[in-house]
Amino acid sequence: MASLRQWATELGFSQIGVADVDLSSAEAPLLDWLARGFHGDMHYMASHGLKRARPAELVPGTVRVITARMDYLPSSLPERAGEWQRVEWERLKQPSAAAVSMYARGRDYHKVLRNRLQKLADKLAELIGPFGHRVFTDSAPVLEVELASRSGLGWRGKHTLLLSREAGSTFFLGEIFVDIDLPVTEPESAHCGSCQACMDVCPTQAIVGERLVDARRCISYLTIEQSGPIPVALRSLIGNRIYGCDDCQLACPWNKFARRAVLPDFDVRPALSNPTLLQLWQWDEATFLRLTEGSPIRRIGFASWQRNMAVALGNALRTEPDEAALMAMRRALSAWLVQPPVGTDVDLVGEHVQWALAQRPAD
Repeated sequence: MASLRQWATELGFSQIGVADVDLSSAEAPLLDWLARGFHGDMHYMASHGLKRARPAELVPGTVRVITARMDYLPSSLPERAGEWQRVEWERLKQPSAAAVSMYARGRDYHKVLRNRLQKLADKLAELIGPFGHRVFTDSAPVLEVELASRSGLGWRGKHTLLLSREAGSTFFLGEIFVDIDLPVTEPESAHCGSCQACMDVCPTQAIVGERLVDARRCISYLTIEQSGPIPVALRSLIGNRIYGCDDCQLACPWNKFARRAVLPDFDVRPALSNPTLLQLWQWDEATFLRLTEGSPIRRIGFASWQRNMAVALGNALRTEPDEAALMAMRRALSAWLVQPPVGTDVDLVGEHVQWALAQRPAD
């Protein structure tokens, strides 16, 4: 394991562990979560049945799972403890600013982690000889947090994300399913105590119980996974968040230990460095595709991107104190209705644009 840890560090991973494949105790909670419809339109969560909790069925022959953590906090954020959270909170308070989840401001993590996990598997094969394996990162029916917590990378926080005493929660997870009987690493006990800052701060109250999220209310789900209209009752709660939401992580005390990314892949792209809503609203589809190439944002498509933008602009119209900014936003939204950009879903986006224009400044 010492050599494996060294190779993992050289590849940009911050920590690795090894989990057993017996996740039977996770089956009942998974089935209950699905039965309550908390997965929303994420039908893929249910389509594989209990394979999520049975690694050996997903990849026959699997006897262990190597888990890996890779930190992603953008290096451009302040390093002093608490300062990067202050910067992010300030962005959320500016109605005309566009808030994109921190993990999505750089390169698509799926490609980065998969490539490096495969290199780690190749290094292990050089040492012990060929072995059966398959790499994953948020790309298959895998209970990533369950495996990571059982292997000692951290514990499941009340917001359901993995928490580490060394690194908070601002990291990606990846796995290598293997058919070799590696020694397992010890799990870590939970350290949330009575704190429920993440539950209290959630704008839509999507955390309906400790370690229980109703995805249908989660802003990350609404702006990324939801393909149709965003429920009207939730639109005003989204604020200026146009892709994902970090509030539960910003509020978590353990993120005073959050670590900066060691790979340049997660550096913030210039187009996503403190953009305004109006700047991003002016993108046509060609610009969207060009500036999100290799980014996780691209997968939601131009129509959902504009839908999210329209909701944020509507919220800004209700709260922006600058009259000139208000007029500019109204003109931009009205112009869209006159001549919608080529390639967008006129019905979907148009309904959100009309909703946005109907918003009025707060008294």
